[in-house]
Amino acid sequence: MWSSEQTAVILLTIECLDVGLITLSKAAMRRGMSDYVFVVYSNALAVPVLFLCSLLYHSRRRSPPRLTTSILSRIFLLGLVSCALQMLKFIGIGYSSPTLASAMTNLIPAFTYLLAIVTRMEKLDLKVQSSRAKCLGTIVSVAGALLMTIYKGPAIEFASATPPLLLNHHLLWFRSKWIIGGFLTAVAAFMVAVLLVFQTSIIRDYPAELIVTLISHIFATMQSFVVSLIAERDPSAWRLRLDMELIAIGYSGIFVVAFRGAVYAWVLHKKGPVFVAMFKPVGIVIAVIMGVTFLGDKLHVGSVIGAAIIALGFYTVIWGKAKEEKTAEDIAARGVNSSSHRVPLLQNKSTEV
Repeated sequence: MWSSEQTAVILLTIECLDVGLITLSKAAMRRGMSDYVFVVYSNALAVPVLFLCSLLYHSRRRSPPRLTTSILSRIFLLGLVSCALQMLKFIGIGYSSPTLASAMTNLIPAFTYLLAIVTRMEKLDLKVQSSRAKCLGTIVSVAGALLMTIYKGPAIEFASATPPLLLNHHLLWFRSKWIIGGFLTAVAAFMVAVLLVFQTSIIRDYPAELIVTLISHIFATMQSFVVSLIAERDPSAWRLRLDMELIAIGYSGIFVVAFRGAVYAWVLHKKGPVFVAMFKPVGIVIAVIMGVTFLGDKLHVGSVIGAAIIALGFYTVIWGKAKEEKTAEDIAARGVNSSSHRVPLLQNKSTEV
C-alpha cells in the first residue's frame, strides 16, 4: 500500500495532528470543557467516519474474516485500554501543559520496546551491541521523563517577565498540579504502549485493520460514556457550545481518533508496534512551539533538560534498532551469496564425466 518513506511521512503528519489536538483540548479546557465529555464525543464522532471507511474498503475488496467470540472479547479489552489512556491523557493535560504531555509521549518507545520483549515480539541479547543500546536508551528516556515531572525549574522568558511575587504566591500549588499531571500523562504513555502491542497481537490473528479499529472505538465510546456519567456531575457539561469546544471535538474525532486509529492499525500489522512508537518523540518540538505561541505557556529549564535527556535516550534506542536491522540484512545477504556460489553435487559429477 505505502512505501517505508510514505509511511514515515504519514506517521509524522499524525504526530503533528496529535500535538495540535493536545493544544486545542487545553485551550478548550481553559474555557470550561469537561475532559470526560470530550473523550465521549470524540470517540462517538469517530465511529461513523470509521464505519463509512470500512464499508467503502470492504465493498471493493474481499469481505472481512468472521468475528469470533475470542476476538470480540479481546477488542472489548482493547477499547477499555483506549478509553483509559484517553481519560488519563486529557486529565493530565488539564493539570499540566501540552509541552509536558508531549514530552511524556517520548516514553512510549521505551515502554513499547519493553512490552515487545515480554511478549516475544522483540529479542533481547545483552551480548549484542544493538540490544545493549536499546536497553540503555530505555533507561535514559525514563530518567529524563522523571526529571521533567519532578523538576520544573525557572521559566525561560521570551518577552516581559511576570512579577516574581505573583509567581511565588502560587508556586506550591502549581508544582503539585505539575507533578500530578506528569504522573497521569506518564501512565497514559504506558497505556499507549500496551495498546500498540495488544492491538498488534489482535490484528495478526484477525487481519482486518479497519474492522478492529471501528469496533474498538464503539466499545471505547460506550465505556467512556459510563465513566463520564459517574465522574461528571454537571449536566450542562454535555451541552455542546459553538466555540473552541466544538472545534476541538470535531478535530479530535475526524482528524485524530479516526484517521490515526486506521493508520496505526495498518502500520502495526505491517511494521509492528516498535516502528509506530519510534515517531512519538517528534511531538515535543511541535508542542513547545505551539504551547508557547498559542497558549502563552512558559518554557521551563526542567522541561528543556528533561526533553534533551529523553531525546538522547530515544535516539540511542533508534540507533540500536537500526544497527540490529542492518545486521540482519547483512546476514541474509551473506546467506544468499554463499548459496549462489555453492555448486550442486550432481552438476559436479556430470562435469567430471
